[in-house]
Amino acid sequence: MSNDIAVRVDGLRKRYGNTCAVDGVELEIGRGEVFALLGPNGAGKTTTVEILEGFRRRDGGGAEVLGEDPGRAGRAWRSRIGIVLQLATAGPELTVREMVRHFAGYYPRPRDPDEVIALVGLDEQAGQRVGALSGGQARRVDVALGIVGRPELLFLDEPTTGFDPQARRQFWELVRALAAEGVTILLTTHYLEEAEALAGRLAVLAGGRVVATGTPAALGGAGRPTRVSWDTADGRRTVRTPTPTQLVADLARQAGGEVPGLTVTRPTLEDTYLELIGDPA
Repeated sequence: MSNDIAVRVDGLRKRYGNTCAVDGVELEIGRGEVFALLGPNGAGKTTTVEILEGFRRRDGGGAEVLGEDPGRAGRAWRSRIGIVLQLATAGPELTVREMVRHFAGYYPRPRDPDEVIALVGLDEQAGQRVGALSGGQARRVDVALGIVGRPELLFLDEPTTGFDPQARRQFWELVRALAAEGVTILLTTHYLEEAEALAGRLAVLAGGRVVATGTPAALGGAGRPTRVSWDTADGRRTVRTPTPTQLVADLARQAGGEVPGLTVTRPTLEDTYLELIGDPA
């Protein structure tokens, strides 16, 4: 595996009885990249990530994570990855500082626990018991436990589920800070705006397959036809065009100024996502 590649997946497959949860997934994630994995419930996201984390055996295909097969890698490899699961933080009777220091002892070269607590914005809560924290603060503890071992690769599974908008934005800043340090981040999320805000590239899974890969801008409408609508003497007219600016200029010239009822609607990442997963809406 190239030193520039953190994750490479080739034809990954996993079945549960008669159900094919992962059906030939292909992925490549560069070191230092923030990569988002999108898809509806049952698309195969969780199974794919669990295979990459070494928690679940694959039935076919290849997988390399930080240069090793996650199904065979040992403790030294595990110390190089960090995982933030959907589950709430355990150990509510411990303080934040006690919890982070405890987990730091599992790693050969951990970060300073107090430094980690500051990084996730919990300085003022360091002496509080985890069970007394708000949901957003407890989620920050989860992140602290995921990064205290200095991971080269961090898995974030639905990290902001249940967050209010302010807490979500604060968490985004934390993710950006980790990415700036060179940490590779694999993010699974249902929030499309989160993927757009954080990820350099993303993949959409549907039915156990990757149905699209690219940058949020490319998948979100760049280069795709834009819908231009305006009023005419015969009624409302709508045209889909890859060159909306030119069309609007032509319409304005023909109208001698303002175009009646003009609207320009560019496709969004959500539009593309719903098309890709086959949503009837």
